[in-house]
Amino acid sequence: MKTKDINILLPTDFSDNAWNAVVYALKMYEEQKCTFHFLHSTKIIVSQTTVRSGKLSETINKAANKDLLELKELAESSNANKNHNFQVILSSENLKDSIETAIRKCNIDLVVMGTKGATGAKEIFFGSNTVSIIKKMRLSPILIVPDEYDFVVPMQIAFATDFNRVYNHIKVSALKNLAFLHDSKIRIVHIDKEKKLSDLQQDNMEVLKNLLKQFEHSFHWMPDYSNMATEINDFIEELKIDVLVMVNYRHSFIENLIHEPVITKIGHHLKIPFLVIPD
Repeated sequence: MKTKDINILLPTDFSDNAWNAVVYALKMYEEQKCTFHFLHSTKIIVSQTTVRSGKLSETINKAANKDLLELKELAESSNANKNHNFQVILSSENLKDSIETAIRKCNIDLVVMGTKGATGAKEIFFGSNTVSIIKKMRLSPILIVPDEYDFVVPMQIAFATDFNRVYNHIKVSALKNLAFLHDSKIRIVHIDKEKKLSDLQQDNMEVLKNLLKQFEHSFHWMPDYSNMATEINDFIEELKIDVLVMVNYRHSFIENLIHEPVITKIGHHLKIPFLVIPD
Protein backbone atom coordinates (compact mmCIF):
# COMPACT_ATOMS: atom_id res chain seq x y z
CA MET A 1 0.00 0.00 0.00
CA LYS A 2 1.06 3.55 -0.58
CA THR A 3 2.22 5.40 2.49
CA LYS A 4 3.68 8.38 0.65
CA ASP A 5 1.67 11.33 -0.55
CA ILE A 6 -0.21 10.50 -3.73
CA ASN A 7 0.15 12.62 -6.86
CA ILE A 8 -2.95 12.70 -9.02
CA LEU A 9 -3.10 14.31 -12.46
CA LEU A 10 -6.38 15.94 -13.51
CA PRO A 11 -6.41 16.91 -17.21
CA THR A 12 -9.07 19.55 -17.77
CA ASP A 13 -10.72 21.52 -20.54
CA PHE A 14 -12.73 23.46 -17.91
CA SER A 15 -15.92 21.61 -18.87
CA ASP A 16 -18.56 20.34 -16.44
CA ASN A 17 -17.52 16.81 -17.31
CA ALA A 18 -13.89 17.48 -16.40
CA TRP A 19 -14.98 19.09 -13.12
CA ASN A 20 -17.14 16.07 -12.36
CA ALA A 21 -14.04 13.87 -12.64
CA VAL A 22 -12.25 16.24 -10.25
CA VAL A 23 -15.05 15.96 -7.69
CA TYR A 24 -14.95 12.17 -7.96
CA ALA A 25 -11.20 12.12 -7.33
CA LEU A 26 -11.49 14.47 -4.34
CA LYS A 27 -14.12 12.26 -2.73
CA MET A 28 -12.37 9.01 -3.59
CA TYR A 29 -9.15 10.21 -1.93
CA GLU A 30 -10.79 12.19 0.85
CA GLU A 31 -8.82 10.47 3.60
CA GLN A 32 -5.50 10.34 1.72
CA LYS A 33 -2.73 12.92 1.57
CA CYS A 34 -2.72 13.96 -2.08
CA THR A 35 -1.44 16.62 -4.39
CA PHE A 36 -3.82 17.18 -7.28
CA HIS A 37 -2.24 18.60 -10.43
CA PHE A 38 -4.64 20.39 -12.78
CA LEU A 39 -3.32 20.06 -16.34
CA HIS A 40 -4.52 22.06 -19.31
CA SER A 41 -3.11 21.75 -22.83
CA THR A 42 -3.44 24.84 -25.02
CA LYS A 43 -2.42 22.74 -28.01
CA ILE A 44 -5.94 21.36 -28.20
CA ILE A 45 -7.63 24.74 -28.40
CA VAL A 46 -5.47 25.94 -31.29
CA SER A 47 -5.22 22.64 -33.17
CA GLN A 48 -7.37 24.03 -36.00
CA THR A 49 -5.58 27.37 -36.17
CA THR A 50 -3.49 27.69 -39.30
CA VAL A 51 -1.18 30.40 -38.01
CA ARG A 52 -0.25 30.78 -34.36
CA SER A 53 1.45 34.09 -33.80
CA GLY A 54 3.39 35.01 -30.68
CA LYS A 55 0.62 37.41 -29.69
CA LEU A 56 -2.04 34.73 -30.14
CA SER A 57 -0.03 32.27 -28.05
CA GLU A 58 0.42 34.84 -25.32
CA THR A 59 -3.30 35.62 -25.26
CA ILE A 60 -4.28 31.95 -25.17
CA ASN A 61 -1.76 31.10 -22.46
CA LYS A 62 -2.79 34.05 -20.33
CA ALA A 63 -6.48 33.12 -20.54
CA ALA A 64 -5.77 29.43 -19.87
CA ASN A 65 -3.55 30.22 -16.91
CA LYS A 66 -6.29 32.43 -15.47
CA ASP A 67 -8.80 29.60 -15.89
CA LEU A 68 -6.41 27.14 -14.22
CA LEU A 69 -5.89 29.40 -11.21
CA GLU A 70 -9.64 29.93 -10.88
CA LEU A 71 -10.12 26.16 -11.03
CA LYS A 72 -7.52 25.72 -8.30
CA GLU A 73 -9.29 28.31 -6.14
CA LEU A 74 -12.64 26.59 -6.73
CA ALA A 75 -11.18 23.23 -5.68
CA GLU A 76 -9.63 24.74 -2.55
CA SER A 77 -12.81 26.58 -1.52
CA SER A 78 -15.17 23.67 -2.19
CA ASN A 79 -12.86 21.05 -0.70
CA ALA A 80 -11.75 22.17 2.76
CA ASN A 81 -9.47 19.18 3.28
CA LYS A 82 -6.11 19.51 4.99
CA ASN A 83 -4.99 16.31 3.27
CA HIS A 84 -5.21 17.91 -0.17
CA ASN A 85 -2.91 20.28 -2.03
CA PHE A 86 -3.37 21.67 -5.53
CA GLN A 87 -0.99 22.64 -8.32
CA VAL A 88 -1.53 23.84 -11.88
CA ILE A 89 0.26 22.85 -15.09
CA LEU A 90 -0.14 24.76 -18.36
CA SER A 91 1.27 22.94 -21.38
CA SER A 92 1.67 23.76 -25.07
CA GLU A 93 2.12 20.07 -25.93
CA ASN A 94 -0.72 17.94 -27.21
CA LEU A 95 -2.83 16.20 -24.59
CA LYS A 96 -1.06 12.83 -24.65
CA ASP A 97 2.43 14.35 -24.56
CA SER A 98 1.49 16.85 -21.88
CA ILE A 99 0.13 14.03 -19.72
CA GLU A 100 3.30 11.97 -20.17
CA THR A 101 5.53 14.95 -19.37
CA ALA A 102 3.54 15.71 -16.22
CA ILE A 103 3.65 12.05 -15.12
CA ARG A 104 7.44 12.07 -15.30
CA LYS A 105 8.04 15.50 -13.78
CA CYS A 106 5.50 15.24 -10.95
CA ASN A 107 5.81 11.52 -10.12
CA ILE A 108 2.14 11.01 -10.93
CA ASP A 109 0.52 7.90 -9.42
CA LEU A 110 -2.85 8.17 -11.18
CA VAL A 111 -4.48 10.12 -14.01
CA VAL A 112 -8.19 10.89 -13.60
CA MET A 113 -10.15 11.99 -16.67
CA GLY A 114 -13.72 12.57 -17.75
CA THR A 115 -15.18 10.76 -20.72
CA LYS A 116 -15.80 13.76 -22.94
CA GLY A 117 -15.03 17.44 -23.11
CA ALA A 118 -16.88 20.68 -23.61
CA THR A 119 -18.74 21.67 -26.75
CA GLY A 120 -18.85 24.99 -28.52
CA ALA A 121 -15.82 27.22 -28.05
CA LYS A 122 -13.68 24.41 -26.65
CA GLU A 123 -12.96 21.30 -28.68
CA ILE A 124 -14.40 17.94 -27.78
CA PHE A 125 -11.33 15.91 -26.89
CA PHE A 126 -12.01 13.62 -23.96
CA GLY A 127 -13.88 11.22 -26.23
CA SER A 128 -11.53 10.10 -28.99
CA ASN A 129 -8.46 11.32 -27.14
CA THR A 130 -9.33 9.39 -24.00
CA VAL A 131 -9.53 6.21 -26.09
CA SER A 132 -6.21 7.08 -27.75
CA ILE A 133 -4.55 7.72 -24.40
CA ILE A 134 -5.88 4.45 -22.97
CA LYS A 135 -4.38 2.60 -25.93
CA LYS A 136 -0.96 4.24 -25.75
CA MET A 137 -0.42 5.12 -22.09
CA ARG A 138 2.20 2.94 -20.40
CA LEU A 139 3.35 5.31 -17.64
CA SER A 140 0.44 5.51 -15.22
CA PRO A 141 -2.95 4.01 -14.43
CA ILE A 142 -5.85 6.04 -15.81
CA LEU A 143 -9.24 6.31 -14.10
CA ILE A 144 -12.03 7.26 -16.51
CA VAL A 145 -15.09 8.82 -14.85
CA PRO A 146 -18.39 8.69 -16.80
CA ASP A 147 -20.22 11.86 -17.66
CA GLU A 148 -22.46 13.10 -14.81
CA TYR A 149 -21.42 10.21 -12.55
CA ASP A 150 -22.06 10.92 -8.88
CA PHE A 151 -19.52 9.55 -6.44
CA VAL A 152 -20.39 6.25 -4.79
CA VAL A 153 -18.06 4.65 -2.24
CA PRO A 154 -16.54 1.76 -4.24
CA MET A 155 -17.50 -1.22 -2.11
CA GLN A 156 -17.30 -3.62 -5.06
CA ILE A 157 -14.48 -3.54 -7.62
CA ALA A 158 -14.51 -5.81 -10.68
CA PHE A 159 -11.11 -6.90 -12.02
CA ALA A 160 -11.46 -8.43 -15.49
CA THR A 161 -8.79 -10.89 -16.64
CA ASP A 162 -8.28 -13.90 -18.91
CA PHE A 163 -5.53 -15.39 -16.66
CA ASN A 164 -3.21 -15.71 -19.65
CA ARG A 165 -0.48 -13.57 -18.11
CA VAL A 166 1.17 -13.81 -14.73
CA TYR A 167 0.54 -10.95 -12.32
CA ASN A 168 3.01 -9.50 -9.85
CA HIS A 169 2.92 -6.91 -7.08
CA ILE A 170 3.64 -4.07 -9.50
CA LYS A 171 0.87 -5.03 -11.92
CA VAL A 172 -1.82 -5.23 -9.24
CA SER A 173 -0.59 -2.36 -7.06
CA ALA A 174 -3.06 0.14 -8.55
CA LEU A 175 -5.93 -2.30 -7.96
CA LYS A 176 -4.82 -2.93 -4.38
CA ASN A 177 -4.33 0.76 -3.68
CA LEU A 178 -7.83 1.48 -4.94
CA ALA A 179 -9.36 -1.31 -2.86
CA PHE A 180 -7.40 -0.20 0.20
CA LEU A 181 -8.96 3.28 0.14
CA HIS A 182 -12.42 2.05 1.16
CA ASP A 183 -11.80 -1.59 2.08
CA SER A 184 -13.46 -2.65 -1.16
CA LYS A 185 -14.30 -6.21 -2.15
CA ILE A 186 -12.59 -7.40 -5.35
CA ARG A 187 -14.54 -9.51 -7.83
CA ILE A 188 -12.25 -11.18 -10.38
CA VAL A 189 -14.09 -11.69 -13.66
CA HIS A 190 -12.80 -14.32 -16.08
CA ILE A 191 -13.45 -13.23 -19.66
CA ASP A 192 -12.44 -16.08 -21.94
CA LYS A 193 -14.28 -18.71 -23.96
CA GLU A 194 -12.81 -21.97 -22.74
CA LYS A 195 -14.77 -24.09 -20.27
CA LYS A 196 -11.68 -25.19 -18.39
CA LEU A 197 -8.57 -23.23 -17.49
CA SER A 198 -5.21 -24.38 -18.86
CA ASP A 199 -2.44 -25.24 -16.43
CA LEU A 200 -0.86 -21.85 -17.11
CA GLN A 201 -4.13 -20.03 -16.46
CA GLN A 202 -4.67 -22.05 -13.30
CA ASP A 203 -1.20 -21.12 -12.05
CA ASN A 204 -1.77 -17.45 -12.84
CA MET A 205 -5.07 -17.54 -11.00
CA GLU A 206 -3.34 -18.95 -7.91
CA VAL A 207 -0.71 -16.19 -8.08
CA LEU A 208 -3.43 -13.55 -8.31
CA LYS A 209 -5.30 -15.15 -5.44
CA ASN A 210 -2.17 -14.92 -3.29
CA LEU A 211 -1.50 -11.30 -4.29
CA LEU A 212 -5.02 -10.30 -3.23
CA LYS A 213 -5.22 -12.44 -0.08
CA GLN A 214 -5.49 -9.41 2.24
CA PHE A 215 -8.72 -8.34 0.54
CA GLU A 216 -12.07 -10.06 0.42
CA HIS A 217 -12.23 -11.37 -3.13
CA SER A 218 -14.01 -13.93 -5.28
CA PHE A 219 -13.77 -15.40 -8.80
CA HIS A 220 -16.52 -15.28 -11.40
CA TRP A 221 -16.80 -16.77 -14.90
CA MET A 222 -18.39 -15.23 -18.00
CA PRO A 223 -19.11 -18.26 -20.22
CA ASP A 224 -19.86 -16.28 -23.39
CA TYR A 225 -18.66 -12.81 -24.35
CA SER A 226 -19.77 -12.62 -27.97
CA ASN A 227 -21.17 -9.27 -26.95
CA MET A 228 -18.52 -8.08 -24.52
CA ALA A 229 -20.16 -4.80 -23.61
CA THR A 230 -23.43 -6.50 -22.71
CA GLU A 231 -21.71 -9.27 -20.72
CA ILE A 232 -19.62 -6.83 -18.71
CA ASN A 233 -22.54 -4.54 -18.00
CA ASP A 234 -24.74 -7.47 -16.96
CA PHE A 235 -22.04 -8.55 -14.50
CA ILE A 236 -21.69 -5.00 -13.19
CA GLU A 237 -25.41 -4.74 -12.57
CA GLU A 238 -25.74 -8.21 -11.03
CA LEU A 239 -22.95 -7.73 -8.48
CA LYS A 240 -23.51 -3.99 -8.02
CA ILE A 241 -19.96 -3.20 -9.15
CA ASP A 242 -18.74 0.36 -8.48
CA VAL A 243 -15.45 0.39 -10.44
CA LEU A 244 -14.26 -1.74 -13.38
CA VAL A 245 -10.50 -2.47 -13.57
CA MET A 246 -8.41 -3.98 -16.38
CA VAL A 247 -4.72 -4.28 -17.24
CA ASN A 248 -3.95 -2.93 -20.71
CA TYR A 249 -1.76 -5.72 -22.02
CA ARG A 250 -0.72 -5.41 -25.65
CA HIS A 251 -2.72 -7.68 -27.96
CA SER A 252 -5.14 -8.53 -25.18
CA PHE A 253 -8.85 -8.51 -24.48
CA ILE A 254 -8.82 -4.85 -23.59
CA GLU A 255 -7.64 -3.96 -27.10
CA ASN A 256 -10.85 -5.48 -28.41
CA LEU A 257 -12.76 -3.25 -26.03
CA ILE A 258 -10.94 -0.18 -27.28
CA HIS A 259 -11.85 -0.74 -30.92
CA GLU A 260 -15.21 0.17 -32.39
CA PRO A 261 -17.97 -0.68 -31.98
CA VAL A 262 -17.46 -2.18 -28.50
CA ILE A 263 -15.85 0.89 -26.95
CA THR A 264 -18.77 2.96 -28.20
CA LYS A 265 -21.17 0.64 -26.42
CA ILE A 266 -19.03 0.70 -23.28
CA GLY A 267 -18.83 4.48 -23.45
CA HIS A 268 -22.56 4.83 -23.87
CA HIS A 269 -23.71 2.21 -21.40
CA LEU A 270 -21.01 1.79 -18.77
CA LYS A 271 -22.23 3.82 -15.83
CA ILE A 272 -19.26 3.33 -13.50
CA PRO A 273 -15.62 4.50 -13.44
CA PHE A 274 -13.11 2.46 -15.43
CA LEU A 275 -9.50 2.04 -14.15
CA VAL A 276 -7.00 1.05 -16.85
CA ILE A 277 -3.65 -0.25 -15.58
CA PRO A 278 -0.73 -0.04 -18.03
CA ASP A 279 1.25 -3.11 -19.01
